[in-house]
Amino acid sequence: MIAETSAQTTPSILIIDDDEEIRYSLGRVLGSRQYRISEAGSGEEGIALAKKGAPDLVFLDIRMGGMSGIETLQHLRSAHPQLLVVLMTAFGTAQTAIEAMKFGAYDYVMKPFDADKVLAIAESALKTKADLQTAAGYKPKVKSEDYKEGIVGSSPAMQEVFKVIGQVTASDVTVLISGESGTGKELVARCIFQHSHRAGKAFMAVNCAAIPENLIESELFGHERGSFTGATGQRSGKFELCDGGTLFLDEIGDMSLATQTKILRVLQEGEIQRVGGSETLKVDVRVIAATNRDLEVMVKAKTFREDLYYRLAVVRLRLPSLRERTSDIPEIVDFMLQKLEKTKKTRVRKVAPEAMDLLVRHRWPGNVRELENAIYRSAVIAQGDTILVKDLPQELREAVLAAPPATIASSVPTVARPAEVAAPAAPVTVAGMASPAGPASVEAALDFIYQQLSADKAETILERLEREMIPRAMKEFGGNQVRASERLGITRATLRKRLDAVRGAAAE
Repeated sequence: MIAETSAQTTPSILIIDDDEEIRYSLGRVLGSRQYRISEAGSGEEGIALAKKGAPDLVFLDIRMGGMSGIETLQHLRSAHPQLLVVLMTAFGTAQTAIEAMKFGAYDYVMKPFDADKVLAIAESALKTKADLQTAAGYKPKVKSEDYKEGIVGSSPAMQEVFKVIGQVTASDVTVLISGESGTGKELVARCIFQHSHRAGKAFMAVNCAAIPENLIESELFGHERGSFTGATGQRSGKFELCDGGTLFLDEIGDMSLATQTKILRVLQEGEIQRVGGSETLKVDVRVIAATNRDLEVMVKAKTFREDLYYRLAVVRLRLPSLRERTSDIPEIVDFMLQKLEKTKKTRVRKVAPEAMDLLVRHRWPGNVRELENAIYRSAVIAQGDTILVKDLPQELREAVLAAPPATIASSVPTVARPAEVAAPAAPVTVAGMASPAGPASVEAALDFIYQQLSADKAETILERLEREMIPRAMKEFGGNQVRASERLGITRATLRKRLDAVRGAAAE
């Protein structure tokens, strides 16, 4: 019974190649890690074997007699969507690499083989397989149709936002939405509009920062023929076109003082004049403005009109940054993946727990817009239906790992237990060494450790530190090699080698 259980837990690898010598040599390399190996001499035979019992990993030759490797890959992936396939080729052309990844290969290796590289790819693929299985029980937290406005979040901060939206939809009061770039200010403006009595009328958005100053007035108020160079005819502006509806003025803090004066007149009198015209036109437009700048500071600096500020900020709605509502990130990601599946036809439906952990820990300076970009990029390169850590943008992974612990923790409120508030520094110990008094600082601790390790000539200081720190990192992360290697700043392959060395030393 024990032997049977062991066989079931040992990863199985299928080698498909019409060259018997290749199958033999590759089988010996992979067999050195005690993987269960099976072989097939053709694509047809490999498909039949996989049908009897899908392996954990397939090594597949691209060029074979009969069914080609690419055709075999397509059949295997169609029958077993989660199956990971590594293609083998003696021709490392750009077309080979592109085709391999296009049809869903996990990776590809060149012939003749480099044994270490083959083993590294196999280990990485089997780790990916394990991650996919871990994420298999995932169920979406939200349904995309429940969020037709595109505003997702159940955190206390977002609940306050929803309350204010509900309070202002019944009236025509002007609303000033503030918040960092990428927090979803236009989405909120559209939501207010869609729930208001003006919902059947026009909604228009103008980015005041994107339009040159000499054209912004024409864009907003329209112009008469000949009013300036290029004005070949009469043109209605956004206020006129939006009569009866809602106009969203984004980045209003970038508007010139001259234009601010004209916006104030519209809000006070409900009247406009086209550029170059003398006729006064009555308009009924609800204005919702937004900014990522501090308008109160601008008012004090006299770069923004105080009277306009108070006209716009009858109701002020501040959107929280994403780092202020990290508990919403899994929910937002769910929504984005469902949206991508429908609009971009991506196959990704979930995020592995370890990848989600990195997403929650990231600071997101670009807020929801940056998160959407990261999810889309990751979904494009993900091998199966799950985004793994390796699929996340490299700069995101590096930013999270480089962030100091205090920065990461600051996004999640914590309450210190009484015993932790004034806990005395514990004595610093390193396997067999102890400081009776306990160093009072990190620098003192490092000096102490250095002095102790310098006395041991049997191994170098770095070797000893490595031997001590690796088990501690593994313990901290509950044996999770991915998290431990990230914390130590080494690759997982290196960590595994070091662990083998540590275990070997312990066995001796």
